[in-house]
Amino acid sequence: MAVSNILDEIENLVVDGKHIVFTNKSIIEEPDLVRLIDDLRNELPLELQQAEQVMQDKEAILTEAREEAERIVNQAKEYANHLVDESEVVKQSQEKAALIMEQTKAQEQEILNTAYSTAQQLRTDSSQYANQVFDHLIVNVGNALQVLQQAKDELQRMPVQQQMPQERDYGQQEQ
Repeated sequence: MAVSNILDEIENLVVDGKHIVFTNKSIIEEPDLVRLIDDLRNELPLELQQAEQVMQDKEAILTEAREEAERIVNQAKEYANHLVDESEVVKQSQEKAALIMEQTKAQEQEILNTAYSTAQQLRTDSSQYANQVFDHLIVNVGNALQVLQQAKDELQRMPVQQQMPQERDYGQQEQ
């Protein structure tokens, strides 16, 4: 169950709780709240693992970009070596190789910049998402705890009345 769904259930539990007459307090089922909090504890590590996976994907993108740049450089070197046979071809190949190297370096830099930018954005987004989840969780759990504390305080303020039933003699008949 997703964290947002668990938080919605906690909110519904509080909203749907039995309201105490003439107060803004409600009574909720403790086992239900405890179960939802346990679900939340179980689900949060999954959300954090997903954020870590995003960070690991960043490394894969950077590695792939470096490998692609290296492949392009190697192709350019092979191409340049292939054209070395004739003098005019050599001159042309040297010029072309230089151009390819410049383009490769430009592409490499562009790929790295994009990868770093994407990784930074993913890191920022995952941090913001985690903070939003925690903020939402703190608010909802805080509200639930406040409602529970108010209900407890209200119960403690209510006088306890004990009335003893009057003894009746069932053996005698009224005359």
